[in-house]
This record gives sequence, structure tokens and C-alpha cells, in this order.
Amino acid sequence: MPAKIRLQRHGKKGQPFYHIVIADGRAPRDGRFIEKIGTYNPVTVPAEISLNFDKALDWLNKGAQPTDTVRSILSKKGVMLKKHLMIGVQKGAMTAEQAEVKFQTWMKEKEAKLASEIKAKADKKKADQKARIEAESKVNAARAEEIAKKKAELAAQAAAAAAAAENAEEAPAEEAPAAEAEA
Repeated sequence: MPAKIRLQRHGKKGQPFYHIVIADGRAPRDGRFIEKIGTYNPVTVPAEISLNFDKALDWLNKGAQPTDTVRSILSKKGVMLKKHLMIGVQKGAMTAEQAEVKFQTWMKEKEAKLASEIKAKADKKKADQKARIEAESKVNAARAEEIAKKKAELAAQAAAAAAAAENAEEAPAEEAPAAEAEA
């Protein structure tokens, strides 16, 4: 049975972490393996992939079959493109130097695209945070206005009650001499 390049699960429940390994196709998923060529952490954003590029390319050239997920990981890292270009060199479609130039330009474009995506996410996060802070400050200002209005109303009611109490004290005092005069 041919060798497979596949993921070997590690980590805890809900937080997977994988080793990229070369294993016999008959071996269990987390069982015996021939060689570990990298790791894959899908929890981080963007996913963290560390891969021994040369060993992965060597195993692909030896005939190891990657699983679907590992094939996409190898494509992201450029191993599949490098293998494709090396096949072109073997067939005489291009020289090794031309293949290397194509591969290097692809890698530079890939790195630039990844950097721009990370920068765009960071800018979006900052903009969202700024919008949340502005919205919160508007809500806080509205609450402060409501509290100020309530305090002003309570102060007015307290002043009115004090004036009414003062008038009530003066009125019985004026009525008392009038009541004595009638008696």
C-alpha cells in the first residue's frame, strides 16, 4: 500500500492541532507513521502551517499520496506548484531556472496577498472598534442628558415643595390671629 501524507490529530476537544505525517495507508489515523514533516493549527486566524518544504516535495516525488486536506495545505505552501514545475522541467517544457523564477514570483505574489489580507482585517477591526466607541459615547451622552433632566425636575419639585411648605407655615400663622379675633 502506498505511503500517504495525512493529518494526525492532537490537541483537546474543540481545539484541534494536527501533525502532517507520512504514514502507511493501512496504519490508523493517530497511529504509527514514517516521518513527521510539519504541523497545522486551524484554530488561529489565519491558520498556522509549518511545513518542511523539501521533505514534502521529496515524498510527493517518491509517490506519496496526500489526502484532500493535506493537498490544499501543500497547495497553499506552494509544494504542489513546485512539483508541477519540476515535472515540466523533466519533460523539457522549460529550464530549471525558468521554473525557479516562476515559483519565486508566485511566492512573492502569495506573500503580498496574505499581508494585504491581514492588514485589511486589522484595519476593519480598528474601524469596528472605533465605531463601537463612538456609538457607546453617544449612548452615554444621551444617558447623561436624561439624568440631568431628571435631576433638574427633582430639584424643581423639591423647590416647589419647599415653597409650598413655607407658604403652608405662613398661612396658618396668619389664620391664627384671625381666628382669635373672631372668638
